[in-house]
Amino acid sequence: MPGKKIDVIEDVKKKYVRLALETGNHSSIARKAGISRDTFRRWMNEYKDEMLDLMENEGTTILSDNPTKGELLEKYEQAMKLLGEKELEVAMLKNLIKKNESL
Repeated sequence: MPGKKIDVIEDVKKKYVRLALETGNHSSIARKAGISRDTFRRWMNEYKDEMLDLMENEGTTILSDNPTKGELLEKYEQAMKLLGEKELEVAMLKNLIKKNESL
């Protein structure tokens, strides 16, 4: 069972890294994840290449250097949807941790 928990935590980290790559806003994502920028930088270093490869395979692109208003709006909507999903996952993980601590 301990290996499964680690996998879930790794998946959450990867999803935050992906969200940062998609939005280009690392500081905001670190805040939403409730972690320091240094911790988030470590996550980025660890998972960035893997997430970029996955995004490329899915046909997902990161923001261009000079995005259009439409591109920004589309990315914002995607990010908000993903962020909501991630916040739910974090809440579920916190509840799981609380339950395991009380056992």
